[in-house]
Amino acid sequence: MTHIPTDVDDTLTAVVTQPAAPSWGAGWPRWIGWATAAWSLTYAALGLFWWRGGAGFPFGVEHDPGGKGTSLLEHARPETTGPVLAGVGLGGAALAVLLSRTRRRGLLGRALAGISWVMAAGLAVVIPDYRPLLAIVRAPMLLAGAPFGWPQEVRLADFFALFLPWPVLNQILFIAGGSLWAATVVAARRRVRGGCGNCGRDDAARGWTTPAAAAVWGRWAVTVAVIVPVGYALTRWAWALDIPLGVSRAGLHKEAIESPGIWLAGAILATMAAGGALLTIGLLRPWGEVYPRWIPYLRGKRVRPRTAIIPASIVALLVTSAGLMFLRWLALGRIHLAADTWGLFVPEFFWPAWGGALGAATLAYHLRRRGACRYCGRGNATTRPSVAGATGG
Repeated sequence: MTHIPTDVDDTLTAVVTQPAAPSWGAGWPRWIGWATAAWSLTYAALGLFWWRGGAGFPFGVEHDPGGKGTSLLEHARPETTGPVLAGVGLGGAALAVLLSRTRRRGLLGRALAGISWVMAAGLAVVIPDYRPLLAIVRAPMLLAGAPFGWPQEVRLADFFALFLPWPVLNQILFIAGGSLWAATVVAARRRVRGGCGNCGRDDAARGWTTPAAAAVWGRWAVTVAVIVPVGYALTRWAWALDIPLGVSRAGLHKEAIESPGIWLAGAILATMAAGGALLTIGLLRPWGEVYPRWIPYLRGKRVRPRTAIIPASIVALLVTSAGLMFLRWLALGRIHLAADTWGLFVPEFFWPAWGGALGAATLAYHLRRRGACRYCGRGNATTRPSVAGATGG
């Protein structure tokens, strides 16, 4: 065996163990606050523009006919909402910069973080309604049915006009802004407690974030995130089979006559929801980490965590905002539940629980799979428990 000199051996060890310098993407904690400030300033400028009569105001039934009865801002007007949007945008930009440049502790720091979380939640899940989700789920239906001329009443060329007009695209931009705010406050709080900006870990042990703990509470989150969409799917499958589950048979037939194919479309949506529930189970199972044998070209390869985390996070946000819209309808008295109408609405009342549980399950999946941090060196990839052992097989 060739002897390696001590100084060379020490150099090799240092190279292997030295944390990697963050790339532009991995260095997001450094620039996320500035991106959030830029987003806020953009909407501040748009608020002033709309206030002064500029075109493109995306709120209120006059400018957003599709938002009648659905949008939280259906009564908004440019002359009143524009200044509010400008003021909130300017204040938000200042707050984002403050979070990025300082390490506020104590009561003030928690207050700033709380305001930021309110901004994130309001933009990402409170203001949007169910139309972004509708656009996301209708797109694959139209793409799959276009070669066969189905559905006949909707052409693929009309997709953007029907499902992604500017007011709905604006809601998607709001969801993106809310995500920026959430990332900004996470990065700020990590700096306050001296944690790694990329993985969030510090020298203090936090039991719930360990892979073993995440495997336990993540299992409960996955259970909820599977039950709710399956319950929704059962009602839509029943209607497609002419079973009046939660509705009257007369109403079922009337809708089928007035909107041919509506229950088939509902069954397709239900199947997509059930498929999502099946994929959610993958956050716990071995095939959520290694592609199974029956998938061509990918079999046996490692599933990149972001392949599951990104779509699951998007769905969690969309179903939460859609579910909150239905709960608003219930609170405002727009929904009257009865023996022959509950099936239309009650499954959707549980969508916020679905979104929250899916978000928690996705977080658990991330914590369980992240291993050692490339940038701070904390964590030990060899201590990650196997999925089978953590979930009982």
